[in-house]
Amino acid sequence: MERIEGAAVGHCASSPYLRPLRLHYRQNGARKSWDFMKTHDSVAVLLFNSSRRSLVLVRQFRPGTLEAVGQDRCPEPLPALPGAAGVTVELCAGLVDQPGLSLEEVACKEVWEECGYRLAPSDLQHVATYRSGVGLTGSRQTMFYAEVMDTQRGGPGGGLAAEGELIEVVHLPLDGAQAFADNPDVPKTLGVIFGISWFLSQVAPGLGLQ
Repeated sequence: MERIEGAAVGHCASSPYLRPLRLHYRQNGARKSWDFMKTHDSVAVLLFNSSRRSLVLVRQFRPGTLEAVGQDRCPEPLPALPGAAGVTVELCAGLVDQPGLSLEEVACKEVWEECGYRLAPSDLQHVATYRSGVGLTGSRQTMFYAEVMDTQRGGPGGGLAAEGELIEVVHLPLDGAQAFADNPDVPKTLGVIFGISWFLSQVAPGLGLQ
């Protein structure tokens, strides 16, 4: 995962994942404009493995988190960097880009592909629906929670190689979850921090885990 070679930043003329737009409008009589990206909505799933007493997260390389990417070096090669510089810890998640599938069905599909656990839509508990990146995209993400056991893991996870995914499954022990969330030196998403906080306050007490 962490062997990143030959990286270079280039201009993106088109993408199936995002579309840059500019909105012109009047607010209280003043003319304004705002640049934003149109992107897909998404789902995220917080998993608790009761067999291991651990939260199940994923770890993957995210090019946009590399500091050097924001230095407008198009199209010069980036300086040599360890792949770890762009690796983040996240909840299992995926885009809502397949017509005909419910949010729950998309979530179950992502859990299988990324983490290797088999779930049915009825196994999922809705946690929250919220807007993310409101200054840039405003896309909607829906978070679910599910409890799993080792016996439900029928595959290795890791994402779809055909789509270029390379994902590491991470089992985070509960006794270190809060410290992990609070550690600013571990790159992670806000979803991970919120998910851990929600689990420790809403789920763990009822399971006798605190």
